Amino acid sequence: MRHSPDAPGPAVPGPGPGRDAVDPCVRVRGAREHNLRGVDVDIPRDTLTVFTGVSGSGKSSLAFGTLYAEAQRRYFESVAPYARRLIHQIGAPKVDAVTGLPPAVSLEQRRSSPGSRSSVGTVTLLSNSLRMLYSRAGTYPPGAPRLDSDAFSPNTASGACPSCHGLGRIHRTSEELLVPDPSLSIRQGAIAAWPGAWQGKNLRDVLEVLGHDVDRPWRELPAAEREWILFTEEQPVVTVHPVRDADRIQRPYQGTYMSAHRYVMRTFSDTKSATLRARAEKFLTDAPCPVCEGRRLRPEALAVTFAGRTIAELAGLALSELDGVLASFRTEGEAARVLAEDLRGRIAPVVELGLGYLSLDRTAPTLSAGELQRLRLATQLRSGLFGVVYVLDEPSAGLHPADTEALLGVLDRLKSAGNTVFVVEHHLDVVRHADWLVDVGPLAGEHGGRVLYSGPPEGLAGVAESATARHLFARPAAAAARPVRTATGTVRVTGADRHNLRDLSVEFPLGVFTAVTGVSGSGKSTLVGQVLAREVDGRLAEADFPVRRLVEVDQKPIGRTPRSNLATYTGLFDVVRRLFTALPESKARGWKAGRFSFNVPGGRCETCQGEGFVSVELLFLPSTYAPCPVCAGARYNAETLEVRYAGLDIAQVLGLTVEAAAAFFADVPAASRSLRALVDIGLGYLRLGQPATELSGGEAQRIKLATELQRLRRDHTLYLLDEPTTGLHPADVRVLLGQLHGLVDAGHSVVVVEHDMEVVAGADWVVDLGPGGGAEGGRVTACGPPAEVAARGEGRTARYLARALGAS
Repeated sequence: MRHSPDAPGPAVPGPGPGRDAVDPCVRVRGAREHNLRGVDVDIPRDTLTVFTGVSGSGKSSLAFGTLYAEAQRRYFESVAPYARRLIHQIGAPKVDAVTGLPPAVSLEQRRSSPGSRSSVGTVTLLSNSLRMLYSRAGTYPPGAPRLDSDAFSPNTASGACPSCHGLGRIHRTSEELLVPDPSLSIRQGAIAAWPGAWQGKNLRDVLEVLGHDVDRPWRELPAAEREWILFTEEQPVVTVHPVRDADRIQRPYQGTYMSAHRYVMRTFSDTKSATLRARAEKFLTDAPCPVCEGRRLRPEALAVTFAGRTIAELAGLALSELDGVLASFRTEGEAARVLAEDLRGRIAPVVELGLGYLSLDRTAPTLSAGELQRLRLATQLRSGLFGVVYVLDEPSAGLHPADTEALLGVLDRLKSAGNTVFVVEHHLDVVRHADWLVDVGPLAGEHGGRVLYSGPPEGLAGVAESATARHLFARPAAAAARPVRTATGTVRVTGADRHNLRDLSVEFPLGVFTAVTGVSGSGKSTLVGQVLAREVDGRLAEADFPVRRLVEVDQKPIGRTPRSNLATYTGLFDVVRRLFTALPESKARGWKAGRFSFNVPGGRCETCQGEGFVSVELLFLPSTYAPCPVCAGARYNAETLEVRYAGLDIAQVLGLTVEAAAAFFADVPAASRSLRALVDIGLGYLRLGQPATELSGGEAQRIKLATELQRLRRDHTLYLLDEPTTGLHPADVRVLLGQLHGLVDAGHSVVVVEHDMEVVAGADWVVDLGPGGGAEGGRVTACGPPAEVAARGEGRTARYLARALGAS
């Protein structure tokens, strides 16, 4: 069978004789989503199929943008006509036909963070089972009424602590925070928490009308007067007569007073501006709620126990420990036994996926995208669905090789339950485990978008174009190809005691490439991102400290809305707007740089306000986005798009890939330098205007690294990176490693938290944490050059590292 004009592959089952035979395959014809080039491919159902290819090759466009999107569209077509009218705004995937496609469930690594009230318990629905256990089988105080399950939830009015509203922490302020310099008068700005400009002047004028001395130093005002000014809940209204300026007339107006405390709290809770919220936060302290002591619940709920513990205490245990408590406790009554067994059954797949170190009350925003996806995967194991297609996005992300083995067992169980499993994946162990491979490429962006191969994994060996084949069938090197570098100094961490780190001491060599390893939850990110970073940051001012700069490159988004993109983050957009502003046509119209910004009125499309998308509200389903019906996603109004630079309008420039833009702006030094850095780090396939919400954590991290590389300095810099290879094909990993090792060769130090054993094998020094996750981790199990760590065999990393080094 042929899947593209030049991609032969093995035959797959076709429908049997007769029109009523069930087609055993999902058949795609003419897929053109994003960079796909009219792809035709047949994939057998009831298999574990892995989609492979370099970053940006089009594998996600095929798996999610085409197959899952088409399954979703067909579901939408079956709902009520009113909802269907809204859904039609979303559009359909660009594909001629898809046949044999069952209903689909998508488990993506969502880019947006859940809310602070979301937790491991709510994501997995384990909290529901635990609350039911306490409601039906808990031990109540004598005479206390039985509570329903909602009373044990901090997210309901009947269960939340009335003081902190179920958050467990309260924000407070004080006179010292609101007035940092009491030697100043109110007119001189003593109340730092007040807003600036006219609003701040208005509050000062209102106080003056109320009879307060705004020119007296703050510390000299009576204590009762200071208390009222800062904390009163009163909002008196007075007539203000502004001082008249010589050049304008200012009429009297009615001014309302608001205390500094009230202003700060209202801004912090209500504003949609991240800048204003951050400013308000500077005047607040965050502390456990004094009423519930951080347990988030009402006293009535906390008085109920099970196995001698409150629900807050059980929710704070690691899931593996919670399972042990439930197993050892002798329940009384059928209800208690059934509920406890059900809860243990729901905990089991979470522990199996290597997440037993998490607790139910662990807030979802503190979880990685990979952890969130595996929690949802564990929930699906209990759903009992069969005959569906599961589409997963790199489920191995953030997993130690030991945890990946458990993941493979979970994927097999989903398949054996009668489902089809489609996985977009880079991890070679997952790829080798597949029943069927769909390899997309050969390269990224416009150089990809073809199905190079579709068939059993072993058949990929004969596809010369495939970057996956070159790594999948390569033998590990007998030893590290590069000699181990000699350290130029050390940074010592002593007595680290944070999260699951307990009195940990370890040395990090300088002038070398260091990899920090360990199973999920062993404490790697805490050690590097918090303890080591704080130690180095605190010593940068010391004259004899060898490190002069600290650069932390994490996977946090470069922006939280579609308005943030690669071009705005790197500063390239400023260069592009200046080029358009300098054009004769722009000057003739009197246009400034703001005309070419989609973030301010003027040149942007006002229908979508420059976002390029409009929100579509769906009943009983999450809101989704559709291209703007006026600008069709261009973000600008028609008049702005009339101005062109070298034949392209501003929207077309933002639509260029980094690689294409590097050629387009080759003669513009201010642009070409940053574009070249992005290409060198393997991000040439991204579009300049690609919204930050569409970027993976790994892509966001590499954009930050490229931005840093383009302003490389000579001072000794320590670079800290958290799993920089996440979401990278092995071929792209080598490109990234070339950049990181180049930093070390230039005299800098690099420390990476990493699970990829090929990366660890090429490091100069390894710090392995463990032996397990959560309470079972937080200790250094091995330390030294990779070959020594592998040879000693201590810790769970050693045998996988030995395999990567080619040792026996």
